[in-house]
Amino acid sequence: MFTYYDIDNAPEASKPLMEQSLKGFGMLPNLHKILAEAPATYEAYNTIFNLFMKSTTLSPVEQQVVFMTANFENNCHYCVPGHTWMMKAGKMPDEVIEALREGTPIPDPKLQALHDYTKALLDQRGHIGDEKLQAFLNAGYSKRQALEVLTGLASKLISNFTNALTHTEVDEPMKPFAWTHPSER
Repeated sequence: MFTYYDIDNAPEASKPLMEQSLKGFGMLPNLHKILAEAPATYEAYNTIFNLFMKSTTLSPVEQQVVFMTANFENNCHYCVPGHTWMMKAGKMPDEVIEALREGTPIPDPKLQALHDYTKALLDQRGHIGDEKLQAFLNAGYSKRQALEVLTGLASKLISNFTNALTHTEVDEPMKPFAWTHPSER
């Protein structure tokens, strides 16, 4: 139903965004080809994603915990393989990757606290209460990071929901990491 654009046939306003994606990923992900349909949405996604990756105080593995928690909870058939590919390329711990893909406990207690906090935000639409926020802070995170997680979730809302709407095809490099939610196996 949706078009997979390339730079030649994309709406004019999406062409610079596609060039930015090519530069950042070394390829044009199918998600980005679809987002090109709506330049404002594409720009919002790129901006929020890049802010989360480059301007927050969360480490690369912590950023991926936020992303993958949302991917799992939102049952994103596209983003779980994509972020698995990114985590593998970043040489992140296999046991963390596997736990995030399977919805099982993460062996690192601090990362588990980040996962729990992120999942609570999603499950309760932000209304987590002071006790859950305090548990996150007690795990060694800051108030700043409590808010930074929201930036990661904002980018995931756009990508996860886009992929659900459009049934985005998994990119070739990510196909080895194809994923089905455990509840659907």
